[in-house]
Amino acid sequence: MAAAADLHSVMDEVATNFHAKTGTRVKVIYGSSGNFFQQIQNGAPFDVFLSANADYPKKLDSAGLGVPNSYYEYARGKLVLLVSARSSLDLHPGLRVLTDRAVKKVAIADPSHAPYGQAAVAALKSENIYAAVSPKIVVGENVSQAASFVLSGGADIGLVALSLARAPETRGQVRYAEISTADYPPIQQACVVLRSSKNQKLAMQFEDFLRGPESFEIFQNFGFEVPRAAMSKTSRFLASKPNWSSTSWRPASRP
Repeated sequence: MAAAADLHSVMDEVATNFHAKTGTRVKVIYGSSGNFFQQIQNGAPFDVFLSANADYPKKLDSAGLGVPNSYYEYARGKLVLLVSARSSLDLHPGLRVLTDRAVKKVAIADPSHAPYGQAAVAALKSENIYAAVSPKIVVGENVSQAASFVLSGGADIGLVALSLARAPETRGQVRYAEISTADYPPIQQACVVLRSSKNQKLAMQFEDFLRGPESFEIFQNFGFEVPRAAMSKTSRFLASKPNWSSTSWRPASRP
């Protein structure tokens, strides 16, 4: 399974629960959604692709590389300002803190292929501070690496996924402040089961588990917005636009 870097703690827990319920072990590889997209197009042997955006799975599905009816918008991510717990930076001003002279390096995921990096750039431009902040930007291969720059002291502050700020291994080491969702396009995350999978039945079984209330609760615990209710395998093929928690937005119909 190929999964976006913001899903590390979430998918570790979901995979553990899936194994407990089914006896099937899930091997998850984490990284940049854009890099995975390219690898899958070139024949990488994944069964399921969980992206940090909807565009990459949609393109795979449109190209006939996805199993029909397996495209699924599973969550919406959120962007936060992240600093070390030892940092003296005041996060109350929000993105404007990045213009502070004390801030020398700002970590983001690579916007050329990482959805959270693209959201970070959009947020900076929305606040009209991109020109002032861009000389300070240090780029991580993915959003997890951007967060690691903050933890290691390689950056003073980062624009990263809320899920990483809430991860058990980092929770006590950081402070964070959510960035207004009005400042960047929705980070709509989606998945698709790959037609090339040699384990399609198991892959579809995992996706059904991903759609269930147990998985939804895990996603919510890490700060994601999720559909309000899980759908059964039968009803999901018939349903059109499920409601989402904490928002009036509705996901697009399946391709």
